[in-house]
Amino acid sequence: MADRWTIRGAEYANCNCDWGCPCQFGALTTHGNCEALVCGHIEEGHFNDTPLDGLDWALLLWWPGEIADGNGKQQAIIDERADPVQREGLRTILHGESTAPGATHFFIYNSVTSAMDTLFAPIELSIDVDGRTADLKIGDLVESAGRPIISKFSGEPVRSRIDLPGGFEYSIAEMGNGNSTVRAGIELDLKDSYGQFNVLHMNQDGVIR
Repeated sequence: MADRWTIRGAEYANCNCDWGCPCQFGALTTHGNCEALVCGHIEEGHFNDTPLDGLDWALLLWWPGEIADGNGKQQAIIDERADPVQREGLRTILHGESTAPGATHFFIYNSVTSAMDTLFAPIELSIDVDGRTADLKIGDLVESAGRPIISKFSGEPVRSRIDLPGGFEYSIAEMGNGNSTVRAGIELDLKDSYGQFNVLHMNQDGVIR
């Protein structure tokens, strides 16, 4: 594996599981299948000698059953501001290529899905990890909003986190609520389901802690 890369920035994910997502604990999905949107902003990053600073990205994911059973689909959407070399570098990262086996969530996704054509589009994205908020808009293809969970008892925001010392995506993630509408190669309608906000810091060998 000759390629060397690093990305660091904020990540937001919304899937169809209940808040907390059983997958985070090695359990089966809430509804017996997985539908998800994952997106991020690269504050600092590179692929070999190519800088990736400032670029946004999104992954659309769908499985007919449990993730481990495979037969899923994935589609990457890359910031249209990226030049051709940046596009190929980021595509390689998002598809789990040039990555140590099993080291990142990108690698795991790629091992249990078939990749659809990558799209290049204008991405409007803001993520506040500590505030548990995110807003994503990709033209007419994707719209998503992440917000804090509101307690049904007190009416106040609830702050909960998941700590995965050996995780292949993050070390600590803030929990929230997500709503997404996707009309691309994959179509999703996610309502008041699992929202995740975290710092994404990794390279070809996995999460940097």
